Amino acid sequence: LSLVVTSRACRVLSVIIGPMRVLIADDDRLSALMLEASLKASGYEVTVVSDGSEAWKILEPDDRPQIAILDWMMPIMDGLEVCRKVRRASGPYVYILLLTGNTDPDSVVTGMDAGADDYIRKPFHPAELKARLRSGKRIVDLEEKLRRQATHDALTRILNRGAIMERIAIEMERSYRENENLCIAMVDLDHFKDVNDTFGHSAGDTVLCETASRMSSVLRPYDSIGRYGGEEFIVVFPRCDVSAAAAIAERIRRSISIAPVGAGNERISVTASIGIAEARNSKDADAVIREADRALFRAKQAGRNRIEFSVQERLSGSA
Repeated sequence: LSLVVTSRACRVLSVIIGPMRVLIADDDRLSALMLEASLKASGYEVTVVSDGSEAWKILEPDDRPQIAILDWMMPIMDGLEVCRKVRRASGPYVYILLLTGNTDPDSVVTGMDAGADDYIRKPFHPAELKARLRSGKRIVDLEEKLRRQATHDALTRILNRGAIMERIAIEMERSYRENENLCIAMVDLDHFKDVNDTFGHSAGDTVLCETASRMSSVLRPYDSIGRYGGEEFIVVFPRCDVSAAAAIAERIRRSISIAPVGAGNERISVTASIGIAEARNSKDADAVIREADRALFRAKQAGRNRIEFSVQERLSGSA
């Protein structure tokens, strides 16, 4: 019997909040119950499955557990194959612990070569297991910190340009493959240069942070927002047609303009112009962004603080 713990660098995105989540995949019910009880007593949030296929279903999405304990010999898919799949897949970092009853050193090498980070012999000692999981948590936390530094804008804490462009490419590939709607919005703060010139760059930074926070608060859980550059942002709306994108964009526009931004003793009124384009069976992210940017330019020309759409989906803007 074996259980595995693996590490993996990821693309995206999500802050680790609340208790560390651990997946236990073990077809030995007694062993799984012992592990579950021990980890829950230590404050871990535990999910238990009995075969490798179920383990992979949980480890494949972006909201996967941060730590996985995998039995080597399981029905349908063994622990090593799950480990290899996690290593090949993109997504958040996963630390994989291999728990094995095999005393052959070559088996440990095999497990580590498959992508396991650590191992522990069976029957396991609870204190030793918890110590190794604490080590795994330190690695997960460090990888998350490094990931966020690499993928998030240092000022606004939303995705940076590289990360949002990667998100667009991923969503366009998915929407093309699954024949689903996808819209992209360019958001630009109106007269932002005047904010910097009048109130100073520190106040301008406060405005950028607050507007990014307001926009994020009105998005759907699976939408993505990133800073494209300066005072310009990109929002990605998966599984979203133009009418639905228009409704979300209006929420964005209102969230920005609904109240002045407090910056020290100043109260700064802020508005934004928004251009929306739809990706129609296309994998050309640059073309869709250009369409959204042209729509944004028309919104600026039409008086700002409004929404415009690409020529293909020209609808009246919101003043």
